[in-house]
Amino acid sequence: MINSFEIMETIKMLDEEHLDIRTITMGISLKDCSDPDIDKMCEKIYNKITTYAKDLVKTGEEIERDFGIPIINKRISVTPVSNLCENATTIEDCVKIAKTLDRAAITTGINFIGGYSALVHKDYTKGDRLLIDSIPMALSSTERVCSSVNVATTRAGINIDAVAHMGKIVKECAELTASSGGFACAKLVVFANAVEDNPFMAGAFHGTGEGECVINVGVSGPGVVKCALEKIGKNADLGVVADTIKKTAFKITRMGQLVAQEASRRLNVPYGIVDLSLAPTPAIGDSVAHILEEMGLEKCGTHGTTAALAMLNDAVKKGGVMASSFVGGLSGAFIPVSEDAGMIDATNCGALSIEKLEAMTCVCSVGLDMICVPGSTSASTISAIIADEAAIGVVNNKTTAVRIIPAPGMDIGDTVEFGGLLGSGPVMKVNSFKSDEFIARGGRIPAPLHSLKN
Repeated sequence: MINSFEIMETIKMLDEEHLDIRTITMGISLKDCSDPDIDKMCEKIYNKITTYAKDLVKTGEEIERDFGIPIINKRISVTPVSNLCENATTIEDCVKIAKTLDRAAITTGINFIGGYSALVHKDYTKGDRLLIDSIPMALSSTERVCSSVNVATTRAGINIDAVAHMGKIVKECAELTASSGGFACAKLVVFANAVEDNPFMAGAFHGTGEGECVINVGVSGPGVVKCALEKIGKNADLGVVADTIKKTAFKITRMGQLVAQEASRRLNVPYGIVDLSLAPTPAIGDSVAHILEEMGLEKCGTHGTTAALAMLNDAVKKGGVMASSFVGGLSGAFIPVSEDAGMIDATNCGALSIEKLEAMTCVCSVGLDMICVPGSTSASTISAIIADEAAIGVVNNKTTAVRIIPAPGMDIGDTVEFGGLLGSGPVMKVNSFKSDEFIARGGRIPAPLHSLKN
């Protein structure tokens, strides 16, 4: 039974501790939109998205008003578009699809649409290659389209040809949007072990194992977790800290499930999963880094940070799965540098480096996220960073990702301003020694031995 104390506690979480539903994401299958005539296919895509999602924003706003729960974003994910590009013959055909997605996003009022994606962890098809080659033009000529490419899985290994390709694509995205600090790169994620039900951008896509349409909800509450740790004081041992995080994650997930089920009922669309991810924002009091510092670290990035993050991630997952049978997506703690006030501060004071962030990705939910590096960083160095992160994902059988911005004209110590939830990114130092010959070898790094589970 819910008592009056728990009601007041939840109200305080919403009013003072930055608890929110970060996103309601509607996944829509575009499998039946394929057509050899690109113009007809684009018409089918636009009509299907605008039909299914016509009430998504309105419904989200109604739930927000009826329950008093902030719902920050309403979004759409679609079937990986490369599946539809087998009928395309030119990059321009693919870009036409991207612009159709953008037009549908504007019509429905959602803030981002994900799924301009390809899964090439083993090899390419013609459509995969066309779509990947079109990404820079597609992201620089659209406002709300997000893209992702999966280059590795634990079962297949790492496709180094695709990794090398993506280093060049990231550089081209940055150059085409130089006037906005390389903003197109903020809408592009390179994955290992990408999941099919992720509601968070920029990596969301509606997986091929999903149904016709589904509602997935992403919950966030770093501020709530930090406030819970403040209440237990500095003398509580780490077992008490973990238990406090777990209980807090349980409460947050229950709220997310309520919103997901209500959105499902009102939209008459199946409820998929709740993704309980501590996704920060640049707002003060909404930082994952500050949770780690509340545990006793002087600054995020110092020795002990990886251990603290591992405990946080594990406790969040344990609390989430007790609260709902359908926890999915990425679920855990995100560490996007530009979107977290504490991470920005830790980077600026020298406590946090790319090397430390890479170590932290071994135990968090995703990977190197919203990392700004000098604009002079080479494509092969970016590819090598992607390869390192993919290796962590493949060997540890977890999702990892890279969302990196080689900010044109910027150097170490400069700051790239993105605004909104994307915040501002301090330009971080990268290793000056080259990896060109390693990346140029191409081929595929084989799957690890433990992938052979049959």
